[in-house]
Amino acid sequence: MNKITQQLTQLRDNCRLCLSKDVQVAIPFKPTPLAEKYAQNKTDASAPALPVDLYICNECGHVQILDVVEPEYLWADYTYHSGQTQGIIDHFKDVSELILEKYGPLPQPFVLDVGSNDGTFLKCFKEKGFKVLGIDPASDIAAQATRNGIETIADLMTAENGQKIVNQHGQASLVTAFNVFAHADEMRDLLKGIATTLADDGLFVFEVSYLKDIIDKMLIGTIFHEHLCNHSLKPMINFLATEGLEVIHVEHVSIQGGSIIGFAQHKSGPRPVQPSVAQMIDQEDACDLHSMTTMNSFVARFDAMKEQAKALIAKHQPGVIAAYGAARSGPMLLTQYDIGADITEIYDDHSQKVGRYTPGDSILVEPTAKLMDTMPTLTVILAWIHAKAIVKKHLDYLEHGGAFLTLTPQVVLITKENYADFIG
Repeated sequence: MNKITQQLTQLRDNCRLCLSKDVQVAIPFKPTPLAEKYAQNKTDASAPALPVDLYICNECGHVQILDVVEPEYLWADYTYHSGQTQGIIDHFKDVSELILEKYGPLPQPFVLDVGSNDGTFLKCFKEKGFKVLGIDPASDIAAQATRNGIETIADLMTAENGQKIVNQHGQASLVTAFNVFAHADEMRDLLKGIATTLADDGLFVFEVSYLKDIIDKMLIGTIFHEHLCNHSLKPMINFLATEGLEVIHVEHVSIQGGSIIGFAQHKSGPRPVQPSVAQMIDQEDACDLHSMTTMNSFVARFDAMKEQAKALIAKHQPGVIAAYGAARSGPMLLTQYDIGADITEIYDDHSQKVGRYTPGDSILVEPTAKLMDTMPTLTVILAWIHAKAIVKKHLDYLEHGGAFLTLTPQVVLITKENYADFIG
C-alpha cells in the first residue's frame, strides 16, 4: 500500500455489523479511483486508486468493503441528487404510499429520513401534511434541501445526534433510511441513533441493495467505495437485534438492479412478523448465499465476462471506442475490465461533469449530442441502469453503423440488428 492510499484509507479489522474479526477477502478487485473526482484539466485527473475488495464475515455472513475512505475526501465532490432521476422519484412515491397503506395511519405525524439527500422522499410525506426532518452528511445538498422547504441537518446520524433530534423534535413515528446502510462505516452508532429516534410504537423502514441480486446478476456497477456494505436479510436481522429492533416484513424490489425494503419495529412493537421474513431467509440459505463457494463462483464468472468484453472491444479497434454515462459506477467498470486506456471520450449531460476529466483515466466528458458527430465504432455503456433508455435515445447512431456494449449485468453487443430485442 502506497503512502497516499495509507493517508486516504483505513482498513477495518472487523465486521461492521457483528464486530467479529473473522473476516476474509471474498471478491478481490483492482484498486479503483473514487467516482466523483472530476478534474478541470487533464493533468489534475490522476486520482489515486484505492482498494475496493469485498470481504465476508465468517461469523454473520455480511459482505462489505473494509478499506474505509477518509470521509471528507469521499464526500467532498458528491454530485448525486435523488430528485434528478424520474425513476427514483416515482419509486419514492410508490414506497411512501405503500408504507401508509400497509401500516398507516401513523400515531404521530412526524417522519425522519436518515441520509435524506435532497429531500425527495420526505417531500412525499410533507405533501400529505406530515412534519418532516432529514439528516444527511453532504452539507451542500442538505442546505439545498432546507432552502427547498425540507428541513435537513447537515451531519451523520449517530447516537449523539439521535438524542439531539429527540430533544428538539421528539421521537418519530416513522424513521426511514433508503440506501444509507450501504454508506455508513460506524453502523452500530448509526443504528443507535435510529433506535433512539424511533417512537415505541414507531416503524423503521430501510432499503438496501440486495447481495443476492448482486451475486446472481453480476451487478459489478453497484460496487464502489461509498457502498461499504452489500446487505442480505439474515445478517441484517441479527444486526438490528443488537438495538432491540426486529424485522417484521420484507419486500424484494427491482430498483438499482435489485433491492430489499425492510420494515422493522422495537421488539415490543404492536405489529406481527409477516411470513415474508422467514421465506427470504429460506431463500438465502437454499442458495448458500453467505459462503466462500458462492463468492468464488462470482469471481470465476466475472473473469469470463472480462475476457468476453475485451475480445469485443478488440474487434472494433482501431476504430474510436467511446463510453456513455459519467456514472458513479464508471471508474469501477473501466478499471475492473481494464479498458480505460481504450476509451477516448465519455458522453454525459451532467452540468458538473461535462468538460471535465474522469478520475484516474483522465477521459474528457463530452455532451451526449457529440455522439453522432464522433460516430464511435463502439460505445461502452457505463450508466448501466439506464442502458435501455440510452439505446432508445440513440437509435440513429445504431442505424448509421454504431454499436453499444454493456458490461453489466451481462456483456451484450447492441447493433441495429438486435436493439429491438434488447430494449424489449
